[in-house]
Amino acid sequence: MADKQVEAVRNSKNRHRPGTRAFLDEARHMPGFSRFDMIHGYVYARWPYLYIGMALGEHPLAKGYIWLRERFAPLGKALGKLLPVREREAEPVRTTADVYHGKVMPVEKAKQLVMVKEPIELRDLEHVIPFDTARDIIFRNPDHIVVLDCPCRSSRENPCLPLDVCLVIGEPFASFVIEHHPERSRWISPQEAADILQAEHDRGHVHNAFFKDAMLGRFYAICNCCSCCCGAMQAMRHGTPMLISSGFVSAVDEKLCIGCEACMEICPFGALEMHEEIVRVDRALCMGCGLCVSACDQEALALVRDASKPEPLLLDELMQQAGQSSD
Repeated sequence: MADKQVEAVRNSKNRHRPGTRAFLDEARHMPGFSRFDMIHGYVYARWPYLYIGMALGEHPLAKGYIWLRERFAPLGKALGKLLPVREREAEPVRTTADVYHGKVMPVEKAKQLVMVKEPIELRDLEHVIPFDTARDIIFRNPDHIVVLDCPCRSSRENPCLPLDVCLVIGEPFASFVIEHHPERSRWISPQEAADILQAEHDRGHVHNAFFKDAMLGRFYAICNCCSCCCGAMQAMRHGTPMLISSGFVSAVDEKLCIGCEACMEICPFGALEMHEEIVRVDRALCMGCGLCVSACDQEALALVRDASKPEPLLLDELMQQAGQSSD
């Protein structure tokens, strides 16, 4: 009886929220998707500002948690030593990057993701997204796009502007977000999404296609990231590889480079340096975002494929390989 009452309350609350119902229904029927995963996904999409604020350590609750963790760290270590070895070593430690990660994309490639016209299904893109989980692209109603105030920027005391730069794409994600955040999100057209991508590129921000295990194990959003506010870029600086290369690197034509350093000033990954009045690219640090290429008035820089990095997310090519079409 109690279970029926709980279900009745849930149905009542979600009666006018088809996106929420669609997300929960798909989660329930998704193979290998646990109840914890479903709750995790619901919490993440329902309260992203709390979730991200906690992760960044900017939310008041996060600061309290950090204080408790530091205060009682010795006790936690002592208790951990009391566990049987087999329990302590039963499961490998999983990091944020294993389940929540972004693929850097040059602006023109990112625009492809918001201009899809038909449903598509691309699964297990390990050669493009080399993580154990969350590497599918499944578009249902791909023209359903919502722009959301960026949770990372909103968590900062002095954020970069504008705030409304996060693109949530396709169903059930777009409807879920706008149902719960009508004051911080709005419906936009694919062309408006492309315009936002271009404007953010012009501001020197990086486009990341984000994938998350709890978001039904697939791509769900494009974030336009600044190095000062973005949690993923912050994690990268602290050694957590949440972002992966676009598959390209910047290459310099030494005959055209005049050493003006415009590219160095805009590079968000610190991959460029001056050597004998010619800019040099650290291929290990370069993520292939293409910002430096646009900043160079001399056209001395270009993006080239780097076979040592994961393959680019070239949507048209992936769809052709799968026998699908974006038309």
